[in-house]
Amino acid sequence: MMRQYELVEKVLSYDPDADENLLNRAYVYGYKKHGTQKRASGDPYFSHPIEVAAILADLKLDATVVATGLLHDTIEDTDATREEIDKMFGPDIGSLVEGLTKISELKLISRETAQSENLRKLFFAISKDIRVLLVKLADRLHNMRTIMHVKPEKRMRIAQETMDIYAPLAGRMGIHFFREELEDNCFAVLNPEARETIIKRLKEMHAEEKYLLHDIAEILNRKLKQANIKARVYGREKRPYSIFRKMERQSISLETISDIYAFRIITKTEDDCYRALGLIHTEWPMVPERFKDFISIPKSNDYRSVHTTIIGPTRKRIELQIRTEEMEEVNEFGIASHALYKDQSYINNPQTSQIPGDETNGSDQNANGELNPGSVPLSEKTSAFKWLRHVIDSLEDGDTPEEYLEHTKLELFADQAFCFTPKGRLIALPKHATPIDFAYAVHTDIGNTCVGCKINGVTAPLRSKLNNGDEVEIATSKASKPQPIWESFVMTGKAKSAIRRASREERRRQYSRLGQEMLTRIFKKIKVEFTEEKLIAALPKLAFKNMQDVYVAIARNEIKLRDVAVAMVPLLLENHADKFNHQTHFEIGASNATSPMPVRGATEDVGVIRFSKKHPPIAGERIVGILKPGDGMVIYPIHSEELEAYHAHPELWIDMVWDIDENENQWFTAPIEITLLNEIGALASVSSVIAEQNCNIWNTFIISREVDYYHLYLEVEVRNIQHFNQMKNSLQTLSIVSEIKRVAGKKYGEIG
Repeated sequence: MMRQYELVEKVLSYDPDADENLLNRAYVYGYKKHGTQKRASGDPYFSHPIEVAAILADLKLDATVVATGLLHDTIEDTDATREEIDKMFGPDIGSLVEGLTKISELKLISRETAQSENLRKLFFAISKDIRVLLVKLADRLHNMRTIMHVKPEKRMRIAQETMDIYAPLAGRMGIHFFREELEDNCFAVLNPEARETIIKRLKEMHAEEKYLLHDIAEILNRKLKQANIKARVYGREKRPYSIFRKMERQSISLETISDIYAFRIITKTEDDCYRALGLIHTEWPMVPERFKDFISIPKSNDYRSVHTTIIGPTRKRIELQIRTEEMEEVNEFGIASHALYKDQSYINNPQTSQIPGDETNGSDQNANGELNPGSVPLSEKTSAFKWLRHVIDSLEDGDTPEEYLEHTKLELFADQAFCFTPKGRLIALPKHATPIDFAYAVHTDIGNTCVGCKINGVTAPLRSKLNNGDEVEIATSKASKPQPIWESFVMTGKAKSAIRRASREERRRQYSRLGQEMLTRIFKKIKVEFTEEKLIAALPKLAFKNMQDVYVAIARNEIKLRDVAVAMVPLLLENHADKFNHQTHFEIGASNATSPMPVRGATEDVGVIRFSKKHPPIAGERIVGILKPGDGMVIYPIHSEELEAYHAHPELWIDMVWDIDENENQWFTAPIEITLLNEIGALASVSSVIAEQNCNIWNTFIISREVDYYHLYLEVEVRNIQHFNQMKNSLQTLSIVSEIKRVAGKKYGEIG
């Protein structure tokens, strides 16, 4: 266990002005409070806070953070209180210790829910002070260093949580030595056999290539010195987990990995980085497609370096990473590096300098809308902080704990692809992200109104996968809204949250609209005036906050129309008792005296008002809605065979009318079957006619084939019933078409 004076001397070695008295008082206080407590290993419990403080000192953090490491478990595990910490060490340290305590104190039945809630609390605490994250990661690192003393079942759970959350979070914050050690410790717990196999093979490779690293470093140093480039060169070896992950991801053997050994060239200036790169590429051939310039385009965790792979002096592939001393520090220590941490704008005023998003204060901008020199806070200088702001913003999206955990993991594990807006703004996205992800990354409103895109100037589907360097232009329409199907192929948590939120809002809007229609119609049926004032007055009796909540509850069958109506007009039940039988909830559609309910259109993914999957209606034809208890309303074309099942229940019917704007870009699916002559080019002729009529083939199958004919099933997208009839008439003019008819929608498994 590190002694008191050793810790103090360690801090003073890099910060001679550190508050030595604060460190001594925190050490003594923590030692006394933890007293005789023991860890699972049998060591005194206080050995853990000391090691956490030592890790923070390794990061060269200030005395306040190191003292917090000494005290971080006092409120949670001893009789210490926030008030006592504030009194003895100040409210700054008290706030940090309390923030760390709140992360751990929640206990829930569901492990996944508990993990999610703790993650939420962690990000909330980080949003108030980033130093909470540094102490928490140091705490988790020491726990993983001593994990073998924990019971096996608990050990596996902690290791998996660390691998899922804390290791990638450290990577996202740019603290690579934290991430690598956390991953390797987890690897030893979760897959010890694979780790031992890799370590054994690495030892064999060391014996075979004993002098390789030294010889290559000498050659590189000599060449750089001859070119008058001041730099130092050293070699490094991949950790076992990094090797395992690459083998697994690329399905390759250990022998085929070219970057087990990598060399870092550390220069004085950025200009020297590119001079060194030019020298190396002149001396030795580079491996195509293995060059990456992260100085020009940094990673989302602020990592900056030039990477290249060459066929080196020993005729082996050698990976080189070229960077400056400052880049080296930021790359290893991330947000904890001196280069970033020395910016006191965040540390000295955490309450007023909370991690901001893309927006900036008007007072920090000049007449051109640019940030004034010196006014840019630490979080605006670093992509890692911007990513944190994005994750913290998603806390307000109203996701369930499970959804939030899923989306945050997506963000944590995402490899990067860099794309550009037409104006040159760089957007960092996960690999395989889509234009929809891009749109939401630019701004939530852009994503919500996205209707199309161009990739590198060419119109492309919204499902397209984006690649590094793509220029993406998003087309928007104020009349558009997110489609639920988007959630199945977008990659970012932000996009998924926004789409899911929009779907919830749309369902609520439709429930509200349907409930309002049901309530107003029942009042018309009993010939009593309906007014919103009556409903507002009845809200306390109904125990609802607003009218929309009442409408939603009616549509969801959570409250009876009878109860709402009686709450609005107390004498209603006495005067109209015969009207309020057990079917009252569904009687609204039986009267022909009421006007039809308007509908703009819906998708099968929306569970409130939706189109029939089997007989989807087309705008312009007569439609009817069928109320289904607990399942909202389904809209059918009047000719649908499915309506026969409801002939005996006219109380379930609601007349509907289309409310479609001619300028609105909305499409409807029309399933058809065509009987064609079995001739060469027949299918091509049908496709050409459909295209000429500006229709789109969404799906097609051959149902059956005969000697002279074959039967084709098509799902064609049209704008309205007139558009459909025009397309159908054009097809019937083809001599190869024997018959064409509109049919029920089919699935692949139903055909053949």
